[in-house]
Amino acid sequence: MVKVASWGRLGSHEHELVALHDRARVPDQIARNAGHSAGLAQGNARSYGDVCLNPGGRLWRTTGLDRFIDFDAAAGRLRCEAGVLLRDIQRMSLAHGWLLPVTPGTQLITVGGAIANDVHGKNHHALGSFGDHVLSLRLARTDGSVIECGQHQQAGWFAATVGGMGLTGVIVEAELQLRRVSGPWLVTDTVPYGALDEFFPLADASEAGWEHTVSWIDCLSNSGRGLFLRANPAAIPDYEAQTGRTPRRMPFVPPVSLVNGLSLQPFNAAYFRMNRRRAGHAVAHFERYGYPLDELHDWNRMYGPHGFYQYQSVVPRADGQAVTRAMLAAIKASGQGSFLAVLKTFGDRKSVGMMGFPRPGVTLALDFPNRGASTVRLFERLDAIVREAGGRLYAAKDARMPRGLFEAGYPRLAEFLHYRDPGISSAMSRRLLGS
Repeated sequence: MVKVASWGRLGSHEHELVALHDRARVPDQIARNAGHSAGLAQGNARSYGDVCLNPGGRLWRTTGLDRFIDFDAAAGRLRCEAGVLLRDIQRMSLAHGWLLPVTPGTQLITVGGAIANDVHGKNHHALGSFGDHVLSLRLARTDGSVIECGQHQQAGWFAATVGGMGLTGVIVEAELQLRRVSGPWLVTDTVPYGALDEFFPLADASEAGWEHTVSWIDCLSNSGRGLFLRANPAAIPDYEAQTGRTPRRMPFVPPVSLVNGLSLQPFNAAYFRMNRRRAGHAVAHFERYGYPLDELHDWNRMYGPHGFYQYQSVVPRADGQAVTRAMLAAIKASGQGSFLAVLKTFGDRKSVGMMGFPRPGVTLALDFPNRGASTVRLFERLDAIVREAGGRLYAAKDARMPRGLFEAGYPRLAEFLHYRDPGISSAMSRRLLGS
């Protein structure tokens, strides 16, 4: 038994680790034997909350399933094992003129994790979520069976597994459709805005002409000022610009969180002023633009020994402005805050997965240092705002959502439960589903 923590570092728990290396042997390795506790597949453990933890039980570590199986460079179709990192796909495929259509704010996650959490990025309005570009997958169940499924093959199993939080089986391999690109460059535009009222017209106006749209928001300002960021892929032959920096590392865990009442307000103010001076168009390498936090390894340590929570919600677009304003007011009144505060609109698209998080509306994501009871009280106020608006929280990032909010936010839950593997369990499933 070894202690394992998720990316939020809220606590470490003992697990029995079983490394998976040979995809042909996975069905036998995970087959549930009498007396063995339930297991759970875990990739690179970049989930913030408890969706990737199984305290006291088994973790089937999939990072050893890291091989490319087949790549059709003419059609952009890649079949690979579930433990391959998105970064390795991007760096391989770019040389052939392809990239992944959708990625989140880090490349350091596995294909299996990206499917199980149906990750999204800055281009949801244009290209949907990760699951929209999965052609098929191979799922091993703890009864020893193997299911091949896709959008047009065993579609129920596919819809349950995409966004299914790893609870339908162990994803062994997947076939992905990449998107054609002319190079690694993006034309970017930074638009400072002085108040929350300005964000929504900017978002609506930008979606028609820009593939990537997102906003950093100063959650501690009275006005709701922020920086609206938008970008498009660009063909710029022989362009020379700075690519991603050599990653640095947060070398230690400080005794107290570096994100605190003394640091947050001046940091947010300085960040806004600095980027306001850089407003306008620029050219950026896709890695540096899309994954800035990947340039600081172990950045989660900055939150100190008690770790941090991420709170991400989505609420219907019609009430998005009022709800966002109410949430920001609650955060400011609590005396807490975040400098990693992201505000974005999702497109009018239906999720491929039964339990997919994205829906048409407005999503707000924030990181909060774990300050114990005061942080929990803030979340309870935010929960009430989200639930009243008919919204939901992102299970992939959650560590404490109440069961009632989860059930209210995911209307296909009962349908999904028919596909659960009884030999798989997680800290999250026990908290929200009872087993």
